[in-house]
Amino acid sequence: MNEINFEKSNGLVPAVIQDNTTLQVLMVGFMNREAYEKTLQEGKVTFFSRTRNKLWTKGETSGNFLIVKEITTDCDNDTILIRAEPEGPVCHTGSYSCFGDQKAQGFLHRLEKIIEGRIADKAEGSYTWRIFSEGISRAAQKVGEEAVEVVIEAMGSRKELFTSETADLLYHLLILMKTKGVTLNEIEEELMKRHKN
Repeated sequence: MNEINFEKSNGLVPAVIQDNTTLQVLMVGFMNREAYEKTLQEGKVTFFSRTRNKLWTKGETSGNFLIVKEITTDCDNDTILIRAEPEGPVCHTGSYSCFGDQKAQGFLHRLEKIIEGRIADKAEGSYTWRIFSEGISRAAQKVGEEAVEVVIEAMGSRKELFTSETADLLYHLLILMKTKGVTLNEIEEELMKRHKN
């Protein structure tokens, strides 16, 4: 990591805190050199409070510490990005993030919503609706077929075909999950639980 330029902005630099697992922005604070060095030494995020004019470690009163996992700087070396593992709600309001409780979600979550919409609409001519309406056996069969195709392409050398078949597998798996009443959030929670063990 490059040397942080604390002098550029009167000794303080912004520190953006990001959840190490979800990549959700949790909060933004400021650090001076002393707060930064304490963060490095203790492995817990410490800020400089501009209103109280002193250092404060996030979680020192609530117990909801931010455990440092990775620190990087921006291209100008005047902003810090810290990936951390929160030990509880980050915001003083009790929310997961100072930017609200909504966790960051990628395109798979969007695709899950599209699939739910096609099923709810019972859209005529919709492939998604047809597979879902044919029941769990058909949805499971399609996942099995796509899984075999992924394995076949994994043994080959054509990355673009492996990518395409993997996309097909994930798409059909989302339909199967819908037939079972299982959501991506539940899968993510299970994976995160295993990751922490």
